[in-house]
Amino acid sequence: MDIKLITIDIDGTLLNEKNHLAQPTIDTITAARQKGIKVVLCTGRPLSGVKPYLDALSISGADEYAITFNGAMSQNLDGKVITHQTLTYDEFLETEMLARKLGVHYQFETMDAIYAFNRDLSPYSVGESYLVRLPIKYRTPEEIKPDLVISKAMFVDFPKLITTANNQLPQSLRDQMYVVQSEPFFIEIMNKKASKGNALHALATDLCFSAENVMAIGDQGNDLTMIKYAGLGVAMENGIDDVKEAASFVTKSNAENGVAYAIKKWIL
Repeated sequence: MDIKLITIDIDGTLLNEKNHLAQPTIDTITAARQKGIKVVLCTGRPLSGVKPYLDALSISGADEYAITFNGAMSQNLDGKVITHQTLTYDEFLETEMLARKLGVHYQFETMDAIYAFNRDLSPYSVGESYLVRLPIKYRTPEEIKPDLVISKAMFVDFPKLITTANNQLPQSLRDQMYVVQSEPFFIEIMNKKASKGNALHALATDLCFSAENVMAIGDQGNDLTMIKYAGLGVAMENGIDDVKEAASFVTKSNAENGVAYAIKKWIL
């Protein structure tokens, strides 16, 4: 298999169980890049939440890329947006009202901020703000202007509430938008055309690579589309069962530097 591009999820995959980027992972990715292989981080985070890890990996420039907002956006590392699949104002109103009916916290993200609509902020919203390095702005729905560019919406709450909400989501919402549970405490809602798999396919095609030239590594439901697209889909041992079943190979857990293990086995 002629792998020319490795795409890697961040949380639960690139980062270890302490949310750190371990030195063995840095060293292994560096060795792969020295062989001419392109490495693309593919995440639910915005670029602001990816940059610390790109810096640690010494990945930068107009010919390097990141896939962000779970595939709603792809961009080069000079900041040029290549694709951006957004939600409409009507979709915001629909999903915000649905969150009220389901009894869960609601927020959406733009390139510049997290907009929260519950005065009593969820601790998971605060944690997301810290991780992705975006400020939180509390707003009422009436304060949102129709021309605001929304990258993704999120139902955010304690895992038990999110599990219940996920089971109660109307099929019409899943038909209309791309809906995925990315963490036990997050359900993410995006433009129907947005997914990690779609964004990866478009980027690989633009770089004149086929699926057989792509290795994708992930652990959660939002990674499933890219795992299925890639010629070599790799699941983390700490990943969910659906991802493991779709993958060609199950590597070690993120606590055991599973990304490094997979790259050494298949690339180095």
